[in-house]
Amino acid sequence: MSLSPDYIRTSLQSLYGESVTSAEIRGWCAMNDANYQTVTNKLTQYKVGRGKWNLEVTKETVQDLEVSYSAPAAMPAVQQNLIPEKDDTFVKFGNFGPIKKIIQSRLFYPTFITGLSGNGKTFSVEQACAQLGRELIRVNITIETDEDDLIGGFRLVNGETVWHNGPVIEALERGAVLLLDEIDLASNKILCLQSVLEGKGVFLKKIGKFVKPSEGFQIFATANTKGKGSDDGRFIGTNVLNEAFLERFPVTFEQAYPTPAQEIKILESVSRDLKVVAPDFCKRLVDWADIIRKTFYDGGIEEIISTRRLVHILRAFRIFGDKAMAIEVCVNRFDDETKQAFLELYDKVDADFQMPVDEQVES
Repeated sequence: MSLSPDYIRTSLQSLYGESVTSAEIRGWCAMNDANYQTVTNKLTQYKVGRGKWNLEVTKETVQDLEVSYSAPAAMPAVQQNLIPEKDDTFVKFGNFGPIKKIIQSRLFYPTFITGLSGNGKTFSVEQACAQLGRELIRVNITIETDEDDLIGGFRLVNGETVWHNGPVIEALERGAVLLLDEIDLASNKILCLQSVLEGKGVFLKKIGKFVKPSEGFQIFATANTKGKGSDDGRFIGTNVLNEAFLERFPVTFEQAYPTPAQEIKILESVSRDLKVVAPDFCKRLVDWADIIRKTFYDGGIEEIISTRRLVHILRAFRIFGDKAMAIEVCVNRFDDETKQAFLELYDKVDADFQMPVDEQVES
């Protein structure tokens, strides 16, 4: 009796599943009084390796997969300019000098930068890269960030499945600076970067390719905590990071807010960019923020005014042309008691300030 390929495949699948070996085929041949060579000749299209057959995958399917594996990224990053633009309002302060030296060295030296919100952690790395002409790839980390987001995966492009490099692979291949922003929001899925943090590259198991770091590849991570979570609840969502992960960062910089003198320079620089002439306003804002921060550090209040928020106030002043309104709308994010305390404090710092009163909004 002549055995058809479909019958052989179906019969083998019912006994052994979709993947079979030469030993299993020999056993089937013995049970069905069939010739081993004849049977394997009829299964040629399902052969995936020496002594191995996948009864669901034909050679044509394997070839299609190989084409997908070797296909280019959905959007070749080489066509993009990843060097940040220089910001004319930037003023050097804090850890900018050491950060710039690390980037300038082009040595692989993973660096962790921690500090309160809005004090220039990310901005410092960005502007150091801009000044040095280095490519920067910034990844904003969340608890949902996983290996597919970081390393890459298959994407559907024009009806075809192609491999698309994630930001980590792009940075590795380009020898760029990789910035993992808000790293303390990550889950344990971030551990897929262990080998990358050792400077050893990464094996892309989905396509069977090893990616080595190019010369100049560097990693920086920023966080509001030191990877131990937030006990006071100020930074909800931050997580306790794996100790082995944190240990792969040789150095940690603690970023503080700029000194009053530095902060005045920052606000004056922003004012010039906004074409706002308000040197007295800038100084009083800095004095106000300095008093609030000292009180915060002493445990007197639970909120703080960041450098970023002072810049927000200047921008609001440029838009509305009213100091009281600019400050009020920018401190509305705080609870009513804190907001009122901040406004009353500014009233004491600035003799020309008039406390805002509720008015009908005009169009």
